[in-house]
Amino acid sequence: MDILMKLYSFVPLLNFLFALAVVFMEKRNASVTWAWVMVLIFLPGIGFILYLIFGQNMSRRKIYKLKEFNQKDIDNLIESQRRGFRESQVRYKDPVMADYQDLIYMNLTSSSAVYTQDNEVEIFTDGNDKFASLLASIKEAQSHIHLMYYIVKDDRLGRRVIDALAEKAKEGVEVRFLFDDIGSSWLPRQFYKPLLDAGGEVAIFFPSRIPYLNFRVNYRNHRKLAIIDGMTGYIGGFNIGDEYLGINERFGDWRDTHLKVTGSAVLQMQAQFFMDWNLASSHYLKAVSRYYPLIKHPGSVGIQIVSSGPDNELEQIRNGYLKMIYAAKESIFIQTPYFVPDESLLTALKMAALAGVDIRIMIPSIPDHKMVYWATKSYLGELLELGVKGYLYEKGFLHAKTIVIDGKVASVGTANLDMRSFKLNFEVNAFLFDTRTATRQRLIFEEDMMYCSQFTPDMYKARSLVDRIQESVARLVSPIL
Repeated sequence: MDILMKLYSFVPLLNFLFALAVVFMEKRNASVTWAWVMVLIFLPGIGFILYLIFGQNMSRRKIYKLKEFNQKDIDNLIESQRRGFRESQVRYKDPVMADYQDLIYMNLTSSSAVYTQDNEVEIFTDGNDKFASLLASIKEAQSHIHLMYYIVKDDRLGRRVIDALAEKAKEGVEVRFLFDDIGSSWLPRQFYKPLLDAGGEVAIFFPSRIPYLNFRVNYRNHRKLAIIDGMTGYIGGFNIGDEYLGINERFGDWRDTHLKVTGSAVLQMQAQFFMDWNLASSHYLKAVSRYYPLIKHPGSVGIQIVSSGPDNELEQIRNGYLKMIYAAKESIFIQTPYFVPDESLLTALKMAALAGVDIRIMIPSIPDHKMVYWATKSYLGELLELGVKGYLYEKGFLHAKTIVIDGKVASVGTANLDMRSFKLNFEVNAFLFDTRTATRQRLIFEEDMMYCSQFTPDMYKARSLVDRIQESVARLVSPIL
């Protein structure tokens, strides 16, 4: 007993040393540092173990090795396009997009996001429509099928997709299926065995070395991409599972946004799949010409495919959102299931609101992650007092990740407007530079408003003491949620 008491007396000292270590390791991010220090204070000893598991800084090491591409050719292409922008040589199919050249230039520089203007876009807001289209594209595939999803469920939809992939593999089509280990942690090997037996390939992103224990649990590949023959691509918020068809009793209708893209932007989606696949799989995939068909497309939508992840400190998608918000003159329409902005985004929205920009933010009326939802309502509540309009979507669960600026430019993808998406998840978004497409996104938002109740300043002020405490705690730890 005396020995235990002596050991216990050292806990405060050890906790202090652990806190110093965290301060030293996270010195570039004050909000994250304070969040972890609070965890250490309230969970002595255990807190530092949690930090070692959840608080690794992946940006200190470069995990993508771009040996599958000729880096010199990529750099030359990017520099050529940058020079074209600097010398005003770019001709915009939608002349309005000249006003957003600085955003395009930034995405090109920070994320190697080449700007293409020959794309066509189809927007899906219903899972039944999206998966009917995807399964039809899979059926029509002639050369290869590349799928990457965060969550894959062993249910009716999941089996429909895997059976369709297996059927194409039997026909001789190259099929590769990549999913995230954490997002699909309960997916049994038996689920994708038919694809393997048919000659397809499967890879798991950041797999657990020890069953049910993954020390990279905080870093998740949240991307959802499907590329068919290098000519058709799908990108957006839908995962694979019955609940995304709106037949889950808990959530009811599932409201999401996904894009079907044809055009040169698909080649950028293909490049991202290659990088993720070669990081996850032992079967190295070479970037040969059949995966990158050079075809002239009749479309006119300007697109950049912007990726971000914890391996890079630039937070490219967050910066894209910031640049869009600062460019707004009339309106900012945001849909997100999780609204946990960092200080820079919160300040940008406040400045836009004070400047008279019509800002509307739509979130779900029901939470799927309570702690994140408490933080979401706290941040949104703070903006309501400045004239920002808040909407609670009540027709099922809102999972869309969209932002529309002035009905002219938009972004659709996998990144929520929260710190996890900006700093910890591997994400990918399509930045859309086309007035017609952005206007369509704005109209979809306005249609969704019919199924919302407004979240007013009076409602926020009238919340209970318990709600206030929950929100305060959630907001305190929001940088590490």
